[in-house]
Amino acid sequence: MVRIELMPWEHARAEASRIRFRVFVEEQGVPRDIELDARDPDCVHALAYEHGKVVGTGRLLPREEGARAVAHIGRMAVLAESRGRGIGGRILESLIGKARERGENLIALSAQVHAVEFYRSHGFQPMGEIYEEAGIPHRRMRRAI
Repeated sequence: MVRIELMPWEHARAEASRIRFRVFVEEQGVPRDIELDARDPDCVHALAYEHGKVVGTGRLLPREEGARAVAHIGRMAVLAESRGRGIGGRILESLIGKARERGENLIALSAQVHAVEFYRSHGFQPMGEIYEEAGIPHRRMRRAI
């Protein structure tokens, strides 16, 4: 059974950091010093629990000053041994639900190219060209909520 909890960084930090370092730094080679950033304390973080253990995470960034109602989701990660069971989708939908609750009407994210179809299956549409971030090809995507 999978349970998703939304929480502030001070409660999510240990587990979210562990998952992000394992997926992004160890698996994908993202430089360790850029994985955590100054935005984490201002975000709503999702932790996915499976059989009592944290196996995935994601974050919803705060609305930027002067921005229209656009929410940004990022740092979506699920441990390799827990992928393919819908956990990423549950994290994503929980964060979308929180954005909707905050009154946002559009969600944006930066998808790794290999994950574009995953996000497309959740209603996101690609925007613009492929670009590189942390040495990994990405594509901007959006979805109305």
